[in-house]
Amino acid sequence: MGPAANRGRKPAITITRTDHDRLTRLAEAAAERNAAVADTLFAELDRARVVDDARIGADVVRMGSTVRFSSDTGEDRTVRLVFPGEADIAAGRISILTPIGAALIGLKAGQSIDWTARDGRGHRLTVEDVTPAANAPAEASGGAS
Repeated sequence: MGPAANRGRKPAITITRTDHDRLTRLAEAAAERNAAVADTLFAELDRARVVDDARIGADVVRMGSTVRFSSDTGEDRTVRLVFPGEADIAAGRISILTPIGAALIGLKAGQSIDWTARDGRGHRLTVEDVTPAANAPAEASGGAS
């Protein structure tokens, strides 16, 4: 089965319990203002494997992570995934309440996902590298006893 056969299928994602709880509340609050984006975020949260915060890999995109990704349009970008109040596209901080922000959450380096932009066009992005947020707990296998 070639790469084209995987188009449209969503990759497995993992989200910390804290992010899952906060993002569920955020999607609930946003549902009246922007139902489409809230529904997209709900769909990602519903399919995610939820783990304790200390059990998430350092290479998994979570809130506050800095992510370098490439797209099917040849673009290579580095952004930080943030809550809406911190978003500033010019500074490279993208909101979880955007189609691309919701697509990134829970992915790990090497994974690709298809997503639909606000203009309705489909795109594919691949996570190249993830740097955890400065306040993120150390990975469980990082030697803590």
